[in-house]
Amino acid sequence: MLAEEVNRENLSKMVRTFYQMIMDDKTVNPYFIMALGKDLENEAWQEHYKILEDFWLMLMTGEKVYTREAFTPHTEMAELYAETFERWLELFDEVVHMYYTPKLAQKFYKRAEVLSRKFMQWLEITE
Repeated sequence: MLAEEVNRENLSKMVRTFYQMIMDDKTVNPYFIMALGKDLENEAWQEHYKILEDFWLMLMTGEKVYTREAFTPHTEMAELYAETFERWLELFDEVVHMYYTPKLAQKFYKRAEVLSRKFMQWLEITE
């Protein structure tokens, strides 16, 4: 059954499924392997999951659990391309539709799309 609201439990499942999909994708997985390693159970990944759960919980519910700055860590990654962001968005769209009602999944996707565009602007990536 698809979730009609965002909570830590369903968000945690969605985030973990998303990153499994990321690791299975040759377009985006090199960036995450370089930053966090191949083992999705290692300490770096566990911390990343928590950060992303807090981030999306804040964006989707307004709960003030994310206190970091999202942009800076991405400036330290290997060179990113428009295709990388496009593929990330495709995978994200797929996973949110696996866990949430269409209306809520669309809300997630729209926020991810805006973030993607902002990141590309900040990183001076052109399409």
